[in-house]
Formats: sequence, C-alpha cells, structure tokens
Amino acid sequence: MPENTRRNDMIILIPARMAASRLPNKPMANIAGKPLIEHVWARAVAADIAPVYVATDHHDIFDHITTIGGRAVMTRADHPSGSDRIYEAIEAIDKDGRYQKIINLQGDLPTITTDAIVALADLLEAGTCDLATLVAPATAEEVPKSQVVKAVMSWHDDSPHRTGRAHYFSREAVPHNSESYWHHIGLYGWQRAALSQFVSLPPSPLELSEKLEQLRAIEAGMIVHASAIDEAPGGVDTEEDLQAVRALFA
Repeated sequence: MPENTRRNDMIILIPARMAASRLPNKPMANIAGKPLIEHVWARAVAADIAPVYVATDHHDIFDHITTIGGRAVMTRADHPSGSDRIYEAIEAIDKDGRYQKIINLQGDLPTITTDAIVALADLLEAGTCDLATLVAPATAEEVPKSQVVKAVMSWHDDSPHRTGRAHYFSREAVPHNSESYWHHIGLYGWQRAALSQFVSLPPSPLELSEKLEQLRAIEAGMIVHASAIDEAPGGVDTEEDLQAVRALFA
C-alpha cells in the first residue's frame, strides 16, 4: 500500500483482555501456530495506515506483541469496556494530542481484511461523524441470532460500498419486516473528543437494555456513520468460534 495512504493524525488501538468470560485466555489462543491477538495485530500492521498498539491488561500479551516487534501498552484490568481501555491507552501514549482519530480494532477478529480497516479509516477521516463503524449484509441465518447485532441504517447513496447514518443497534431483527438486514461489525473509529465524552458518561438506558455500548453514543446525540462492506469477518467469542477459525486457517 502506498506510503501516502498513511494518516498522520490517526492511530490503531487493539484492546485485549485475558479474562473473557466466555473464552478465558482468548487473546493467546493458538490459531495456526500463532496467538489470536497476533493475527489481528498483523492485519492492522498490513493495512499500513497508522501506528498500531495493543492495549492490554496482561503481561503475557504485552510480552508477546513486543517480542515480535510490535508496540503494546499496559492498561488497568478493571475496565468495563474496550472503549475505556483504549481511552486509557491513548492518554498514556499521546499526552500531546497528536492523534485525533482513533481506530478501535477488536482483538477477536483474526479474519478482518486490510480493505475493511482502510474503509473505516476513510470514513473516519471524512470528518462527518463522531463515531464510524462498519456493517455487512446479514444472512438469513444471522438475522434471528441475538449474538449478531443488527444496525438500523439510512444510506447516503447507492454505491456498492455505500456509507450512511446508523440510527440504532439491536440484538433483535430490526427494522421490523425489512427486506434486508445489516450485520454490525464491532470495529470503531472515534474522533478523540467524542471518545473522551463517551467514557465520561454513565451507561445509558438503551445500552443497558441491549447490552450494546454504542447505544450510549447515540443517546448522547453523537453522529454515528457506517460503511458497508461485502462480508462480516468471523469473530471469536466461543470455543465453537475458535474451532471454526482454526479450521478456516488450516
């Protein structure tokens, strides 16, 4: 990727905590001979758009990333969300405020493509939203699943990789009776001021109801935009997910 695609005021942060409730020690789970977190880190580095840091609460993750030549920062273990973790990380890494655009790349997306990361960076760089994210068409199998978050979108145009505004997110199949549904991908691009505001707010009623932290941003009046990509990357939340990704890499 050409050097001029790098964004001077952007940084990629990958939150990684060891004590995941559904899959303990998930970041260090072996996939094709490498820990899960290394696969995600490598995709972010390959995108070649911004510096990449892993923000973690565990020395095993920190040591592994730094041993392979990456950058990592230690954060507290008691953060309620990845957004809180990356806020602590950016405040430690960049006290002078050089980086005003922050990509929060979830540490459990080993099949995320560099094109998806670049699409998010482009949307964030446009400067028309407080929070940027990605969606993909939801399959008929995914629509009824509560673990697949659906986004309610209004689109700005009809281009293949269109962008639009996200009005709501739900674990239910919304909008009701829709001809198509959008699978939300847990990848975020924050304007730094918006992230600072977000972590200062208590969890909102809709957030608590749906167990989706992005609803706090919407209830606070933040503008959330999304770009559509062709397919959602496979995330690793459960042992079943892990075995599926291992089979894919094999």
